[in-house]
Parts: sequence; C-alpha cells; structure tokens
Amino acid sequence: MRAIWNGAIGFGLVNIPIKLYSATGESNLDLDMLDKNDLENINFKRVNAKTGKEVKWAEIVKGYKLKDKYVVLTDEDFDQVSPEKSKILRIKQFVDIKEIDSTYFESSYFLEPQKNGEEAYKLLLNSLLKTKMAGIGTFILREKEILCLVRPYEDKILMVNRMRYPEEIRSFEDLKLPSGKKPSKEELSMAESLIKQLATTFDPKKFKNTYNDDLLKIIKAKAKGKTKKIETKEEKTSKATDLMAQLKASLQKGKVKAS
Repeated sequence: MRAIWNGAIGFGLVNIPIKLYSATGESNLDLDMLDKNDLENINFKRVNAKTGKEVKWAEIVKGYKLKDKYVVLTDEDFDQVSPEKSKILRIKQFVDIKEIDSTYFESSYFLEPQKNGEEAYKLLLNSLLKTKMAGIGTFILREKEILCLVRPYEDKILMVNRMRYPEEIRSFEDLKLPSGKKPSKEELSMAESLIKQLATTFDPKKFKNTYNDDLLKIIKAKAKGKTKKIETKEEKTSKATDLMAQLKASLQKGKVKAS
C-alpha cells in the first residue's frame, strides 16, 4: 500500500509519527466509457471555458471568486493555513464510540507507526483498548480540514474514521414523513417477533457484492454471443389492509427455514 499522508498523532504532549493508508477500496467492475459507433475509449480533457482549448495540468491553478474577481492561491498559501494541522492529527477529546451516530462516519484509514514511534503507538492502542474509548481530532488532508475518530481495529492496529461535520448533514424536516395513528399493539408485537427471529451477531463475511458476479456472467455470455431474457419482478408495497397478513407470512417463513 502507498501512504497518502505522513505526520503524527498528538495527544497531550505525546506525538506519535505515523503514516496514513486507505483502508478500503472499490469492489465494482472497472467499466470503460466507449463511443458506441466504433467502441473507442472516451478521453476527458481539461479545457478553457472561454477559448475551448485544452489546458495542460501544469498550467492549472486554484482560485476563489471574491466580488466577481478570482484570487489565485498557491501551495504556500495553503501551507500558511493552520500549518500545525498539516503535520499533526491532534486528538482533542476521548469519547465512547457508542455515543456517535453512524451518520457522521465516512472513509476509513489505517495508521502505521514510523521509526521511533512504535512504543508510543502501542501505548495509545492498548490504552484505547483498555478504556474502550476513541479519540476525536482534526488534521489537514488534501487542502481540507478533516474531522476524524481514532480507534483500535481488531485489537491490532489504530484506525482513523473520517467524519462529517454537523453542518454537512442535511435536515429531513422538509420530507413527507408518516403521521396519524400509531401501529396497533398486535402489529408491533408481530414486528418485534420478526426482528427477534432475524436477530444475530453481525458477521461481515456473510455479505458479498453479488451484483459484480452476476454482471460478469452477462459480460461473458455476451462475449459468446448469448443473450439472456430479463425477468422483472414487481415489488409490492405494504398496504394497511394486508400488513398483518404479510407479518404473519414472514414469521411463518422464518419458522419453516429454522426447522
């Protein structure tokens, strides 16, 4: 793996030199965009909006529009913004991870200690394991201030979970949510029974992206000149009149599978 950030974790007066690595990757098939007329690859170019001419990457700068005029920013300008955050992931508080709603979580990263940081790295890892806490901090990554959570992963490594800021989470107040009478006691009882029937310990290994496998089968069949008839299944929505019947059928189906 290739490190995407070099710096240090800081908590109290302790600084731990680390490297940051992406902990996830895409599992989708790598599909190319083609011209349907001759199946040639489509290339995307950076062009000047006024002249229509292609602009080389080396000639592109970043700017912010202020009062109808662009202010161009250089690498030095970005370095001047909170320079200490560019090299240090500063942990500001420790919290119980159960207190954080999953809505706030984004990407995940692995942390690797650099030379002379191994002992302090192990100290933080084991301290978090023992206290069952996680650290909340910030640092600069790709010209953005990242809010993040530092926590143990599988009891062996420190992981960083990138988090959303509160202002990035949209309000749901303008959505049309159900109102009126609450579900009956019988409906609630049956729904609770169905939930308990399906309840289990989470095992991520039981889940697989089967869409890719199915799509690849179609690709290989098409390569051999075969086509498959599409069978569409109509999804039925639950109406108030048949909700109880569907709950009963769901419970019965679960009992049959268990037997």
